[in-house]
Amino acid sequence: MLKKIPQSLSPELVKVLMEMGHGDEIVLGDGNFPGSSHANNLVRCDGLMIPELLESILEVFTLDTYVGCPISLMEVVKGDSYTPEIWDTYKRILEESGEENINIEHLDRFAFYERSKQVYAIVTTSEKSLYANIILKKGVIL
Repeated sequence: MLKKIPQSLSPELVKVLMEMGHGDEIVLGDGNFPGSSHANNLVRCDGLMIPELLESILEVFTLDTYVGCPISLMEVVKGDSYTPEIWDTYKRILEESGEENINIEHLDRFAFYERSKQVYAIVTTSEKSLYANIILKKGVIL
């Protein structure tokens, strides 16, 4: 074990976060996300939910300040009346993180899927909330 590394971050995930460079992106995918078929680099975090992982990742990961929106969410499909309450949880976590740039963009489902095929890594979770998928763009530490 190491000091100051959140327990929810596995050695594999810490390695991936350390390998990532400025501008690289990572997807935190909910339990329905097609991670295995989209990932070039897949990290399984079975049993963990995205809010816990997001909080832990933001303790060691800086969001990009050189882009308009370093955070991307999958928008609700037109005609679907579901309201993703988890987005309010994400907003609270982001606000409490102390990160400088917490602007969020919403991508339609298929644009999100296409972008996820280009990211550095996809983390699969056991998150049950719908539309819980999130992309984070890594920044630089000054």
